[in-house]
Amino acid sequence: MEARIATAPSTETGTSHGRPGSPGTDLDRLRSGVEEAVSRGGGANVPLDEANGLVWLIPGEPELLGAALEAHPRIEWVQFPWAGVEKFTTSGVLDRPVVFSCAKGAFAGQVAEHALMLMLACLRGLSRQARTPAWSPVDPRSLHGRRVTILGGGGIATELVRLLRPFECRIRVIRRSPEKVEGSDETLPPPALPAVLPETDLLVLALALTPETRHVVGAAELALLPPHAVVVNVARGAHIETGALVEALDAGTISAAGLDVTDPEPLPDGHPLWADPRVLITSHSADSADYVRRMFCERVERNVANLRAGRPLEGVIDPSAGY
Repeated sequence: MEARIATAPSTETGTSHGRPGSPGTDLDRLRSGVEEAVSRGGGANVPLDEANGLVWLIPGEPELLGAALEAHPRIEWVQFPWAGVEKFTTSGVLDRPVVFSCAKGAFAGQVAEHALMLMLACLRGLSRQARTPAWSPVDPRSLHGRRVTILGGGGIATELVRLLRPFECRIRVIRRSPEKVEGSDETLPPPALPAVLPETDLLVLALALTPETRHVVGAAELALLPPHAVVVNVARGAHIETGALVEALDAGTISAAGLDVTDPEPLPDGHPLWADPRVLITSHSADSADYVRRMFCERVERNVANLRAGRPLEGVIDPSAGY
């Protein structure tokens, strides 16, 4: 199959690429990298009117994508640069007879590494020590042999399980799919979560945000964790009910939290989570821009080659599942 690929934003979508007169912006570099990836994959970079595939780089405007697809019915495939596509799944735009793929799994390496860092930092009280301007030893806790529960069984979870091998943790993965995550001790369905939480030392959230997973961790779930438990979120802020998390920390229901994402995001100045020395917040910085650009362009290159060869695409979205 021919791969004639357009990349948006462009003047054809009614949105300029980057700031006028600023060719060095991140979006310009990403667009340039995508076009090179299309060529490496054996495709042709073409205007939107000639395309049968579209790489969509415009965040948060599903209605604009819907209008572009309505005006260009020859487009059969749309590639997103993000792993999370909740704004598009809830808009209805993915209900069109088009194959949509996203970057799920593409950035798993750095995000899993970040999750491991947050786990170790919370266990060893690094946030408290960094905020204390005096000699103040904190008794550390080891990750070795800990009971880890991971919500989500995608690329981040798979990579995190691999990174945890030297620590000989007991790892349970909670996921919708029944397939076992390699290296985990158990892979369980979502209804098993309440039974698992009392036996969890570290709870890691690494799953897609859907209506079913919004506030998957609230007051009831936090209350089931042992008081020494650590909660780490590298997925989406809305997976955790923020007010319940603040209350759990205040009450000593859990011992610490490592958050790369928050709800709301960005977390407002003066929010109580900023002042809590048991909380480490990293402002949605689990992966670097250069890494994301490189890994996404490699995904585009492979998918263009897959499209031409008639092979399955990587990261195909299931609209009914929401990711």
